[in-house]
Amino acid sequence: MAGGRESEEELNNLVDDITEDARGDDEQLWAFLQAFEDGVALPHDAFVVGEPLSVLAIDYEGNERRGLVARCRRGDGEYLIAASDLVFPEGSPHARYVAAYRTWLGIEPYQDVLVRKKPKATEDDLDMKKKIALIALAVRGNAVSCRILGKERVLTLRPARPCEVIPGEILTVSPVKKWHYKGHPYLSGEITAWRVDTGALGLTPLALKQVGLWDPREHPWEEPGEPWARSLIKRGPRPEYEMEQVLPGADPDADPLLGAIDLKRAGDHEGADRALMNVLAADLRCLDAHAHLGDFAFHADPDTAVRHYDMGVKIGELSLGKDFAGVLPWGCTDNRPYLRCLHGYGLCLWRFNRFRDAEKVFTRMLWLNPTDNQGVRGELEYVKRREVWDDDMF
Repeated sequence: MAGGRESEEELNNLVDDITEDARGDDEQLWAFLQAFEDGVALPHDAFVVGEPLSVLAIDYEGNERRGLVARCRRGDGEYLIAASDLVFPEGSPHARYVAAYRTWLGIEPYQDVLVRKKPKATEDDLDMKKKIALIALAVRGNAVSCRILGKERVLTLRPARPCEVIPGEILTVSPVKKWHYKGHPYLSGEITAWRVDTGALGLTPLALKQVGLWDPREHPWEEPGEPWARSLIKRGPRPEYEMEQVLPGADPDADPLLGAIDLKRAGDHEGADRALMNVLAADLRCLDAHAHLGDFAFHADPDTAVRHYDMGVKIGELSLGKDFAGVLPWGCTDNRPYLRCLHGYGLCLWRFNRFRDAEKVFTRMLWLNPTDNQGVRGELEYVKRREVWDDDMF
């Protein structure tokens, strides 16, 4: 074993030892559960998408698709996550069994990218006599995980007053107090301003891959006489692209976004938001997390929803630029997070009676995805007629 890590052969041997007498996925999952119970002591500290938590127990509920689950505590809350997402200290028996389990699942046994912690802010990073610019990464109750603008250093902000903060926004803070707790830096202060400036976030634009050529002559037009359709036909063939999708910590059996949706459906709204915030704390470029946060807030708090959608749209536009003239087909699944953000943003504009702005967004969506899998054509007609939003329609 080199550097405290087992070789592929050693992990495969461990998998064989655990599952030797088991037949079928169900029996083998029970065998893995028994191995965890016999081989590791819990509770134990671990990480999920770079965030620390305490693992209380590992269990199998008989759902082969979901596999082993871990009951975890973070702060005052408890929730279930996929055991394959756990990252234990390297060299521990806990890490050994998780690596074997991930090998059995057919996914990479280690998750370096998820445990690469951002450096913490130091005393020299904070001048308490001046206002401080912070990038909001995640919001958890009355705490905001932040990165200092222009630096990689992170801290937790405790705002002086309750306020709605959106991941990706740049906050201007008048500092009041700074301290450390369990080695982590904290700052309290008054948020005096916030702004959206995705160009200042220091994000690597999502990659665009050309996947084909869209030809309007081959498109089965239902309404070729519509103004938007005539424009597309006149424009002629255009290149098709697929946008990179970032989803930290995902694997085929433990999608954190699906987990958030499950929590929402179960009535755990706080847990659902926390799951999405954890993803954004790892990478603000996860457009689907922005879209789902917008969806969760859409009916009850459209003012907050539109800010989530807008952030996702603007981060996506870092890749597209101002003069993008290609097609982002819905059939390329990695395009869907951006298109979902754009759709939610347009619906919010319509809801706010910003008809002209909504018309521009819906028209752009048809240019980007002429197959209109989201039903934008009908919404565009409502907006053109200046029909007031009706909650019963959605």
